Amino acid sequence: MRPKKHKTTGSNDLFRARLDQIINMKHELVLLAGKVDWDWIDGEIAPLYSENG
Repeated sequence: MRPKKHKTTGSNDLFRARLDQIINMKHELVLLAGKVDWDWIDGEIAPLYSENG
């Protein structure tokens, strides 16, 4: 079964730190993740998932 897309609300949770407050935003992997076309990858692997699990 395909995972559901998470919607970001932009509201801050009082008891949770945001990920961008925890990790180094200048790290090479963070910068690389910003350059990857995740929607294209999702579209490519979507047919491999079953709707029934």
